Amino acid sequence: MSLPVTRNPNLDLAQAAATDEASAAPGDDPLRGPRPATWWTGLPPEPGMCPGVGADGRITSLPQPDLARCAREEVAAYFENGWTLTEVLLAALQGREAFLRPPWHQLRHPMIFYLCHPAALYVNKLRVAGLVAAPVDAYFEQLFETGVDEMSWDDLSKNDMDWPPLEDVLAYRRRVHDLVRGVIEAHPGLAPGHPAIDEAHPLWALFLAFEHERIHLETSSVLLRELPLALVRRPEAFPALHPSAADPGRAAPEGPLVAVPGGPVRLGKPRERPSFGWDNEYGARDVRVRPFRASRHLVTNGEFLAFVADGGYTDPRWWTADGWTWRQMRNAKWPTWWVADGPAGLHRYKLRALFEVLDLPLAWPVCVNWYEARAYCAWRGARDGRAYRLPTEAEQRLLRLGAAAAAPPAEDPALARSGRDFAALGVNLGLAHGSESPVDAGPPSPAGVHDAAGNVWQWLEDDFNPLPGFRVHRVYDDFSAPCFDGEHRMLLGGSFASTGDEASPFARFHFRPHFHQHAGFRLVAGGRDDADGVDGPDGAGADATSGDAVRLGRDERGAGAYEGDAVLDQYLLMHFGAPEDVMPYADGPQGARDFTRRLAGLLADAARATGAPTGRALDVGCAVGGLSFELARTYGEVLGVDLSASFVRAAERLREDGRLAYRRHDEGELGAPCEAVVDPTIDRRRARFRRADACALPPELHGFDAVVLANLLCRLPSPRAVLGRLGGPRGLVRPGGLLLVSTPFTWREKFTPRDAWLGGRVEAGREVRSADALRAALEADFELLRALDAPFLVREHARKFEYVVPLVTLWRRR
Repeated sequence: MSLPVTRNPNLDLAQAAATDEASAAPGDDPLRGPRPATWWTGLPPEPGMCPGVGADGRITSLPQPDLARCAREEVAAYFENGWTLTEVLLAALQGREAFLRPPWHQLRHPMIFYLCHPAALYVNKLRVAGLVAAPVDAYFEQLFETGVDEMSWDDLSKNDMDWPPLEDVLAYRRRVHDLVRGVIEAHPGLAPGHPAIDEAHPLWALFLAFEHERIHLETSSVLLRELPLALVRRPEAFPALHPSAADPGRAAPEGPLVAVPGGPVRLGKPRERPSFGWDNEYGARDVRVRPFRASRHLVTNGEFLAFVADGGYTDPRWWTADGWTWRQMRNAKWPTWWVADGPAGLHRYKLRALFEVLDLPLAWPVCVNWYEARAYCAWRGARDGRAYRLPTEAEQRLLRLGAAAAAPPAEDPALARSGRDFAALGVNLGLAHGSESPVDAGPPSPAGVHDAAGNVWQWLEDDFNPLPGFRVHRVYDDFSAPCFDGEHRMLLGGSFASTGDEASPFARFHFRPHFHQHAGFRLVAGGRDDADGVDGPDGAGADATSGDAVRLGRDERGAGAYEGDAVLDQYLLMHFGAPEDVMPYADGPQGARDFTRRLAGLLADAARATGAPTGRALDVGCAVGGLSFELARTYGEVLGVDLSASFVRAAERLREDGRLAYRRHDEGELGAPCEAVVDPTIDRRRARFRRADACALPPELHGFDAVVLANLLCRLPSPRAVLGRLGGPRGLVRPGGLLLVSTPFTWREKFTPRDAWLGGRVEAGREVRSADALRAALEADFELLRALDAPFLVREHARKFEYVVPLVTLWRRR
């Protein structure tokens, strides 16, 4: 196995200086140099033609539409502005390699995906909302449907893909552009005097797609920053660097911490506000913030340089355990976009901007991930003799709004201001500029701090969490819910590249702590928040945060519920335990044992009866791998995927060694050592395992002869996300292949938001049964072969067992 790349080789100054000028020359390649007319699939970025393009030929963002009164022409302009912004940014890519080269860390797709993904989502979401009847290209709309959520810094198993020709992607974009324009021009919901467009309106999906494209505009700008300089050039129409780039030696501002008096804060966006918002923005929480102190400015490159020079990246004292593991794995020695300018000991650096390398601007905010921000807080605290941390969400709202934070913001600047408007006010939002800016360049907030909004996103202490009253939206039910898992950290404030809803004070975003974004931080000391006790809408008072940052316990949500030795031991016993350990009582349900073997047998029998091929099988939600190994008796290759890192590690150990020690729990602290053993008659080499999210399976997974979803659906934040991947042109199951679904339909809101349940609830006075909904979701692409009850046991201890009777359905792909 090849070792992962640690530091980004594309940010080596010697490599940058040695760029092959010939390879960068336009020549006859239309993908080098300025883009020809054939590149633009919507409106070209020319003054008077494309909305948002100024007389200087540069494009910035338009304000968000007001959904209570937006005219059809305004909606069309906002769409065209976002569409062309995407193409202006990606016009930076030079040559075909730039589109197909995976990022150096291998954790995200190459840029061709981000050229097509927003267009595919337009079609898919407009179809869900009933605004479009048919696909434009069903193959593309499945291939480019799902992006990547980096699960860990060592997850290097993406990008095994053959992507379509770029010419086909551009042709697809033209068709989608015209389709969307047709919806805008014809839909009666945009006629003069139309009622307000709210979450229940079909056109909400249109505005959702607008904002989704703008999120990926910023994502793409981050990925461009990671490519070799030889593969990018500054597009003529893109906003210019902040003028301070010409004065890199400008001193980093200093000053004492600002005393913030604290007070009541209300979080959450009222549903009656006339602008699009993502599902996690809605609801309400009231918090009383205690007095605290905060740095007047974001931490700068100049300040962070002292941490680097003092050996901060080589001293584990400053790092969290996970942060230190990440630092070692990536061999990080300085922030990811710093470029060493000489031997390491000199501590001389430059800065990689989107399209060029600059002398390090000392007064610009440093861009780091959450681990690096926390390490700096610990180091600086030891140096200053006080405890520093990151702000909480409520503190950040108070820093932005001051005393007005007691109520939702009266004004939403994203609705009123374009990028040029922000620039005139000194606020670096909405692509007012094409880079960061000095941390004291903008006006102070009512609380007396700079950059409370804009310049760079700001890391918080909080885990990403739902506000009381949160509910998923049916058009995009897996936007937020999968990330309420205790593994995503919050960011607020927006960056220079944030447009549309991202520039709104209601925006709440999230990334994993190792993720790199245009994101920085400020120092906070003292304070913390108390539950306010003020009842808000949707029961907000009862769930108001207590002082510390909102943290979702890893035993509460998502993969975290399946981490830990006790859970691992329980699953190893269920998959590999001796019959007398699984159920030691003679009068107990003996027929509920050997569950994995029984399921594999059902699939093997069906393959023989139908003549289905037995080449490749996929076990989604494989846990510790018992079913995957049993499938290897029949199938030549078996891939088991699971979100739980501990489950996947255990399965890999069993594959390598054939056995794994665990502990059987008997009573209290008592138990007995046991050993999981893979049947030696099974060829373990046929099975392999990897981490993957069932709601966002990588696009290279398709065309399996058999797919198994065993007791998975009712533990997913979006069951329909995985069901939607089973069929279609790039379905997980090949035509003629088999599908086995086992599920007890144990719906719990801590795993699956109620609105995402397949059934088990009353809608419009009618009971909805999960089995009926499952059949309805599959019968267009699959033929039901068999349905049966297949009980299994989960042993908690010697005298307590969980007896589960899932419905097992066996299907054949048409």
